[in-house]
Amino acid sequence: MQHIQYNDKFLSDFLSDGELESYAPHVAQAEKLLMSKSGPGNDFLGWLDLPKKTGKDTISAINDKAQEIRSKADLLICVGIGGSYLGTKAAIEFLSPAFEDMRKPRVVFAGHTINSDYLADLLELAKDKEVAVNVISKSGTTTEPGIAFRVIRQWMEKRYGREEAAKRIVATTDPDKGALRKLAKEEGYAAFEIPGDVGGRFSVLTPVGLFPIAVAGIDIGKLIAGAAEASDFCSGESIEKNMAGRYAAVRNILFRKGYTTEVMATFQPQLHFINEWWKQLAGESEGKDGTGIFPAGLDYTTDLHSLGQWLQEGLRNVFETFMVLKKTASTITVPKFDDDSDDLNYLASRSFEDINEKAFQGTMLAHLDGGVPSATLMLEDRSEATLGQLFYFFEKAVALSGYILRVNPFDQPGVEAYKKNMFALLGKAGFEKQAEALSGRAKGISI
Repeated sequence: MQHIQYNDKFLSDFLSDGELESYAPHVAQAEKLLMSKSGPGNDFLGWLDLPKKTGKDTISAINDKAQEIRSKADLLICVGIGGSYLGTKAAIEFLSPAFEDMRKPRVVFAGHTINSDYLADLLELAKDKEVAVNVISKSGTTTEPGIAFRVIRQWMEKRYGREEAAKRIVATTDPDKGALRKLAKEEGYAAFEIPGDVGGRFSVLTPVGLFPIAVAGIDIGKLIAGAAEASDFCSGESIEKNMAGRYAAVRNILFRKGYTTEVMATFQPQLHFINEWWKQLAGESEGKDGTGIFPAGLDYTTDLHSLGQWLQEGLRNVFETFMVLKKTASTITVPKFDDDSDDLNYLASRSFEDINEKAFQGTMLAHLDGGVPSATLMLEDRSEATLGQLFYFFEKAVALSGYILRVNPFDQPGVEAYKKNMFALLGKAGFEKQAEALSGRAKGISI
């Protein structure tokens, strides 16, 4: 069953007759580059066939270890940054109860910031709980998760002793090399592999995401099955049959018309971190070589009371994709009060979902009238199958879109710029010349 649907029929005022069809050859060429693995970044295409290649043995091994952790821990600290945490966070927020105290075990995140207060509060939260740790890094030397894990590892060894702490720490890292793989072998940590041909932002359906998602009690088998289904309706050279290709084509047509920012607008709080994951996926894949669609995310109706004015009447360089959920897990209706002091009895007996749908419809019509090109991405429900399809759809669409933009969607050379400066300013060996060049400039922007 197809759980997600993309609809661009509302773009008729913004796309001329035959314009979408004219992009069909671009989609076909991008599809050929991907499937033949002959395009830029072709050594990082392991995600492409991953859902259909992930076997029952792999899922069982992850579930077995996850169940062991679930039996002994109230809290899983997941240490990672970027693609090593955003997909997991997105899945847990989408598929779990809204409030973290309702989740057992609770999965929290570290290593995605450099902030003492956050880490101190996390350790304070952990002190009265049974704790396990999942540290995620292909190299083991990435600064943010690396220094956070040092602190957490020290805390775990003081709390449980070195031997028991090792039983509670799971590493997800390179199959053969790197500092974290070496440490896992030396300390006896259980370890899962990050496939060498899958980049971080495409890794949510590898053990990077699957293990902590399983610890959270989510059915990863259904998640993978959903992604496998999406690989069928997001493949092929036909723009009519390849949903990811059609979305990629629309994005690029609008970009070349001057709509340089895409807003992914949601109407459910459970979709917030899917937006955050998508923003990294799209931004890091496309923003290079002086080009790229800027990805932004908004939470409606909340943000309609803040940024809604800008979307309605601001600079017309933005297009909007409304990501909308058809079925919520529960339904609440508005009660009727005899006094009707707030004049809301006209909504009595109507569900929040009905009201939210009208808010979505009203917003989309207003934005279309305001000159914002708008399309919809409809999600069937809050299920693992829906999320698996959504993950794969976005991965494939962004890959195709990157090739249409004529960039390598699988590298991130710009990310290294801040790292090199940071290493130099921190005095890391090998960066002495850069440190000398930067020292004077840095003093002018000190905290």
